Amino acid sequence: MRKSKFSDSQIMAMIKQNEAGMSVSDLCCEHGMSSAQFYKWRAKFGGI
Repeated sequence: MRKSKFSDSQIMAMIKQNEAGMSVSDLCCEHGMSSAQFYKWRAKFGGI
């Protein structure tokens, strides 16, 4: 299985940026990932 280039703490920081008002498309462009990946991470880490 392929290792993610983002650590769990980086993913949590991105989710918090989104909750603070930054749009998903801006986040994905800034960090170089797809919006689908962000939504998967939010489903996995969102309640933590």
